[in-house]
Amino acid sequence: MSGSLHFLAFLLYGAIGLFFWRTVWRPTAAEQQSTASLAGRWATLAPLALHGGLVYFSLFPDTQLSLGVGNTISAIAWLTVLVYWLASFRYDMEGLQTLVLPGAGVCLLLPLAFPEAHTITHTELPVFKIHLLISLLAYSLFTIAALHALLMALTERRLHGHALAHILNKLPPLLAMESLLFRIITVGFILLTLSILSGVVFSEELFHKPLQFSHKSLFALLSWGIYAALLGGRQIYGWRGRTAIRWTLAGFAMLFLAYLGSKFVLEVVLHR
Repeated sequence: MSGSLHFLAFLLYGAIGLFFWRTVWRPTAAEQQSTASLAGRWATLAPLALHGGLVYFSLFPDTQLSLGVGNTISAIAWLTVLVYWLASFRYDMEGLQTLVLPGAGVCLLLPLAFPEAHTITHTELPVFKIHLLISLLAYSLFTIAALHALLMALTERRLHGHALAHILNKLPPLLAMESLLFRIITVGFILLTLSILSGVVFSEELFHKPLQFSHKSLFALLSWGIYAALLGGRQIYGWRGRTAIRWTLAGFAMLFLAYLGSKFVLEVVLHR
């Protein structure tokens, strides 16, 4: 039954993503465009709610927490869509919807492909729940930031493919996208800082052992340092454009290696 619900959510994400794609690819009158955008925005609630329920029951099958590559990526994808859906009430970026929704549909199938998971038994601790929520929110925001950076790179190069040109034309001006990028990074950086600090301060309570320096800690700190340098460079030197894109993607790569990369190697490659 769970597998059927996963595929149903996948199909809904794909259908709505295709709807947005056709809306962008086939220019229509402004009134029709606005109506279609509003309909698609509210239709997204259906797969978003279903995906959220699947994430919850996958992460918390009993009183424990089941973390694995599939569950983690699916949860981050759900939070990414949620944050994007809320932001879409202020920013009109239909080109991004064509990427986010199908991508989330693929990610929600990963728990079926990678069912192996590490079970954690102390999920009743409020500190642990807060730490987990902050961490997942930080990753989802940086995922959106990475997508924004890629779209900004495409916009800067001004590729002229027919379908791609329509999508890029539907995006806000580059300066508006850049402003949104730094807002996302700022909030994500605050949450990442809180995640690292809570992990350091409450390591004994969360994991029943003092904090140990590992490759995961190293990559997390490298990511934090990259984003700190980017925000500082923005304020002091006015970094923007390709410089901001490169630093954003570099920070996301370090964050990916710190959490998802290590999980993938341990669970999928080494089967630990």
